[in-house]
Amino acid sequence: MAEISSITEFGKILIFLITGLVFIGFAFGINKIIAPHHPNPEKNSSYECGEETTGNSWIQFNSRFYVIALIFLLFDVEMIFVFPWATIFSNQDLIEINARWGWFAFVEMLIFIGILLLGLIYVWKKKDLEWIKPISYIPKVKTAIPIEAYQEINLNNYILNKNKPANMEEIVAEKIPEQSSALPKFIPRFKKA
Repeated sequence: MAEISSITEFGKILIFLITGLVFIGFAFGINKIIAPHHPNPEKNSSYECGEETTGNSWIQFNSRFYVIALIFLLFDVEMIFVFPWATIFSNQDLIEINARWGWFAFVEMLIFIGILLLGLIYVWKKKDLEWIKPISYIPKVKTAIPIEAYQEINLNNYILNKNKPANMEEIVAEKIPEQSSALPKFIPRFKKA
């Protein structure tokens, strides 16, 4: 005789969540009882990656970081609902009992993904997915020299060092002494702390 489980799959998940919450509560309770509590100004100060904090924490912050993070969380959390749907949609027993169940689940997910796409299109049209980019502009300078003169100078090919003597390499070689393979004169010595 086949055994019938008296607890459903969702019941098992509920038991798992309750057990996890009990363990977390137990850990926090033990920490509250055992851990010493001696606050001082050094412990209560802000901690920023081991650096001393400077300035005020109420600074202007680019809101694009916040918007991008919220959009990511929105789509990430909503996509979690696709996995339970996929497990139920792939259950052949439900579809064999009533064939309309498969079509209902399929249409339901199309509506869900359609709403997600509408949200994405809305955010895209609102230009919340675009990052703030610096606007480049050509500075305007009031001068009596026409722009064509600058363009002509830029188009010319110039010979570099046309007044250089022919034996310049020899003169440079005489000024630079040959490097010897002598050991360095400074030897680092480190003291142990």
